[in-house]
Amino acid sequence: MKIKFLCPRWGFDKVPWEKFLADVKSEGYGGIEWFPYSKEENYDEVLRLLRQHDLELAIVMAVKQRHQDFKEYLSLLETQLTSLCSLRNGSLAPLHISAQTGREYFSDEQIERCLDCCAAVSKRTGIAIYQETHRNKWSYAAHIVQPFLDRRPDLLLTLDVSHWFCVSESYLDDQSPALQKAIEHARHIHARIGHAEGPQVWDPMAPEYGDALQAHLDVWDTWIKNRMKDGATWGTITPEFGPPPYMVFANRKGSPEQEQWRLNKWMKDLLEKRYEHHLNKSI
Repeated sequence: MKIKFLCPRWGFDKVPWEKFLADVKSEGYGGIEWFPYSKEENYDEVLRLLRQHDLELAIVMAVKQRHQDFKEYLSLLETQLTSLCSLRNGSLAPLHISAQTGREYFSDEQIERCLDCCAAVSKRTGIAIYQETHRNKWSYAAHIVQPFLDRRPDLLLTLDVSHWFCVSESYLDDQSPALQKAIEHARHIHARIGHAEGPQVWDPMAPEYGDALQAHLDVWDTWIKNRMKDGATWGTITPEFGPPPYMVFANRKGSPEQEQWRLNKWMKDLLEKRYEHHLNKSI
């Protein structure tokens, strides 16, 4: 099993695409994760540059526009997902889309309709759409997501467990069945270290965050073992330490971009080394 590491465009919006992609390539990433509709950009040019640098892409999305009611939200979700699935240049197309769907206050019926919408767009376009576990969205907590996974065996996740640790103010030791169910349904990992009081630690190398680091590694190790057991030949991970305000910038050296790059490089290097050693044997 091979792991494709993706570099987030998040936080590097002011860096010219040519330089950003050259840096991504030189750092050994296999591609990028990008939110195309976060700002006006020349999408065709970005796709051309990705092909030029032999890089793949995954997409993350959320409906950003204000909506008057749920009907309008659902229409925006379908329209934007369909448009994002059409972004391609020759053989280059999104590996998948991580959808930050709905809101935490949506009813079960509304969530089901959102999931039906995502499934229909995925089936129509051939692009996998995963539900990202995220605060502020329907998938904000392990105990909320589990019943939907029980009812929908084909529902797949982008698992960012840092959000759940923050929401529950715990490492979910008392919610193991819900966490294990999510791991089984995960197809993409957002590798950011959160903790019981926030979605991103100041620095994952700091000894005071050792327990937080280990809690995330335990989840990701289990995910790797499950995917290998299922016969998967590859998987994707995005080291996803974010810029301010996710990043507390006080007492740091360099720019926010340099610090974010450093944190994500450290995360990538750690996991690359960890799983290079284990992918052909038991973890």
